[in-house]
Amino acid sequence: MSDEFPPRPTPVQAAEMVRRQRGRNMALLVVLGSLAILFFAITLVKLGHLG
Repeated sequence: MSDEFPPRPTPVQAAEMVRRQRGRNMALLVVLGSLAILFFAITLVKLGHLG
């Protein structure tokens, strides 16, 4: 059999897949960064009340 499975994406499809993946990565970066900032802020508030 000469057919590939799964078939290779065309260059246009590959570029679209890369664009979507980059968008998802940026969204994940925003979510994780926001969580880190939130945890940092919570820590500062808790430490502020101790002193």
